[in-house]
Amino acid sequence: MSVNSHIHNDGSLAQQLAMQSMLFRETAHSGTDPDALSEILSTPNSPIKVAAEGNMPIAYHCNFVTVGEEVTVADCTSYEGTILIRREAPSDRMIVFLPMTGNASFEGMREQIYSVPARGTILEAGRAAGARLFGPRRHFGLFVDQAKITSYLTHMFDRTISGDVDFHPHIDLTTGPGLVLQQIVSSLHRGLSGNGPLQRSPLAAGSLCDAAIYLLLETCPNRYSNELALTAPAPAPRHVKWAIDFMQEHIAEPISLNDIAMAAKVSVRTLQQGFRQFRDTTPMSYLHDLRMAAAHRDLLGSDGKQVVADVALRWGFTHLGRFAAEYRKRFGQLPSQTLKR
Repeated sequence: MSVNSHIHNDGSLAQQLAMQSMLFRETAHSGTDPDALSEILSTPNSPIKVAAEGNMPIAYHCNFVTVGEEVTVADCTSYEGTILIRREAPSDRMIVFLPMTGNASFEGMREQIYSVPARGTILEAGRAAGARLFGPRRHFGLFVDQAKITSYLTHMFDRTISGDVDFHPHIDLTTGPGLVLQQIVSSLHRGLSGNGPLQRSPLAAGSLCDAAIYLLLETCPNRYSNELALTAPAPAPRHVKWAIDFMQEHIAEPISLNDIAMAAKVSVRTLQQGFRQFRDTTPMSYLHDLRMAAAHRDLLGSDGKQVVADVALRWGFTHLGRFAAEYRKRFGQLPSQTLKR
């Protein structure tokens, strides 16, 4: 249900991949040992335990391709027997299962979620603690870091997005967006595995990854569906943009609301009205979000020598308990957990 790829950069995947050499990592696994499958499916932060129901024989064959450390696609061509999967710590990845044959069930937060052919399943990070696969089973899988999903929404709305997206767990794969999604994921895997042609076209591979994520956000029911259906708001006025530019340039400095208003060449009241109308927040809350995102980037990029307190203080968070609580609410894990990735 997961592979060892870390997904944490912001911005358009296609743009990132155009700026660097595309890195592809392909791994294929076949076997009959539940413990070996446990190791394959686990990540450092989210270990998985696999068992065979009733100690009956099982078999598996899976192929994973990671694209630029951002997205992983999988073709699990064969699961034989009844396989029990227990996640021992929450995942930080959203997983989309696109089954062709065989059934599966997942332990959701409120109900059992069933995965059957012609119906895809979306499991957000931390939403499923266990699964049961009934072989013979084959499915494609799409794995995306939950932070990447919220990053895309942040760019779409031009404001900071945090927390769960609350996707409806099921997708119809026989028509419309679900059928297209399955074709995109299938094409990605086929084009990248072996010496596939997409390995020679980084922009095409990145664009397909982007397309899959945007298709999920714009067509699969979720918390932001109604807002995404609205006409895009008018561009923010110049003083709001000037204020944001000033915040970003002085993000590590103790700037005040008056400082920001002066830089934007407007009164404090006008600045507050502009942020309420065009960013749906206050100027200081916006600055707070920028600093929280900066702390997140520092923790992700740490070489292991930093401590959480140093990162928090660098970005102006003096109350470590409150920082940890707000960080967990936004990113789904404690700062110390991000530091250990």
